[in-house]
Amino acid sequence: MAKKKTISEPSNPKKGKKEISVGVVGSGSFATAIVKMLVENCKTVHWCVRSEFVKGAIELRGHNPTYLTAVNFNLKTLKLTTDVNELVSVCDIVVLATPSIYLSDTLDKMKCDYKEKIFVSAIKGIIPKVNDVVAHYLRDEFQIGFRSQAVIAGPCHAEEVAMERLSYLTIATVEDEISEKLESIFSSDFIKVHSSKDILGNEYSAILKNIFAIGAGIASGLGYGDNFTAVFVSNAIREMETFLEAIYEAPRDVNESAYLGDLLVTAYSLFSRNRSLGNLIGKGYTVKSAIQSMNMVAEGYYAADSIYQTAKQKKLKLPIIDTIYSILYEGKNAEKQFKKLTAKLN
Repeated sequence: MAKKKTISEPSNPKKGKKEISVGVVGSGSFATAIVKMLVENCKTVHWCVRSEFVKGAIELRGHNPTYLTAVNFNLKTLKLTTDVNELVSVCDIVVLATPSIYLSDTLDKMKCDYKEKIFVSAIKGIIPKVNDVVAHYLRDEFQIGFRSQAVIAGPCHAEEVAMERLSYLTIATVEDEISEKLESIFSSDFIKVHSSKDILGNEYSAILKNIFAIGAGIASGLGYGDNFTAVFVSNAIREMETFLEAIYEAPRDVNESAYLGDLLVTAYSLFSRNRSLGNLIGKGYTVKSAIQSMNMVAEGYYAADSIYQTAKQKKLKLPIIDTIYSILYEGKNAEKQFKKLTAKLN
């Protein structure tokens, strides 16, 4: 009788694995999902987790003690550490997968030589320390140019990666060689990879969709139905396009999966932490209590202020962004604000 495949086994165990030195920084759900993707193709994956407790728990039980606990790892494929310098010094490719609010604290500890490394951002948020996206933060604070960077985008919830449900990633980088290398280590039976050169567009769209997902959640919590949500999302993608064109003009089609696809899954999916945050607010929770009730970071909350201020400086008309900002940061009543918003959508 054939052995039943468990979630801990590679989906294609016969495929030759690559001797590519790659590491992941972060121990949340998406970081764990990324490690799962990489062990499909790489003989060894270095993993920098946030604490000795998490490191010890993974070494003892073979899974993350808090996030995606059903994903069991073969410990022979992992090199665990809590020291970012230890990871960066031995890896050619460094995947950043911490919440945006923790990235600066993590990278401020980086004292090793990193000039020849490739840094891949899987972070979908604004860096509070500099009020900017990861690509600019790496360039300005660490002199890591765009030619040494890549961005992971697209509709790819960690929970579905854990279940090996077919998912699609877009890897944005200006270097074809980097794109090919990353595609080779991320592609698998359940992960399809597309390439893009729109680093900033992909990064900003991933940030914007989190804010819009909070709005979709608020609408759901207030009792609006599918008809309204469809109109809301169609207006949101237009606002996304307006913002992206104002920030960085480049050839792009916002109907592609990295833009519209990611917006759709984040706005509709019950796995979406940003939608969940909005849903609580719509049901009457204060913003503070809604945030405190969640055990994961909702990036859209922290990004909303930065995006709103940027849009204001550029005199952009973004009624959805304005509405969500007014609820999150000005304490405006969600029901009243959404009633006003309904007159501005079409």
